[in-house]
Amino acid sequence: MKVLEDYFHYYDLAKDDEKSRERLISLFSEKIEFVLNGDRKQGMNSWKSFLNMFFEGSLEIKHMYEGWKPVPKEPDTYQTKWAVCGKKATGEVYTLTGVDKARLDAEGKIVYLENIPDTANAFDKYKNI
Repeated sequence: MKVLEDYFHYYDLAKDDEKSRERLISLFSEKIEFVLNGDRKQGMNSWKSFLNMFFEGSLEIKHMYEGWKPVPKEPDTYQTKWAVCGKKATGEVYTLTGVDKARLDAEGKIVYLENIPDTANAFDKYKNI
């Protein structure tokens, strides 16, 4: 499960560090399916577009999480509660909390990632990726 532990670590560093961004992207399968507030996206190009949009709108970000735990009756699937604070490119600061659910493929890469924020419209601006 090191790949899941690395996910938040590299996500926080990837904004300003190209090697960390490459490492973050390498944690994911080319067939990644990700879900933001119930809105499904498919494939590595969509994932990279999301990351680019997110990082362009951010100055700083820091995640905290409780630790990935297996989801009962869902093989190779794990979830964790998380909290994030950040500073947008506009200078506005924010906090969010929620749950992430991830599934790993046979190679140990993240093939599915669902972000379930406690704030219902937290990712609305990314619907057109």
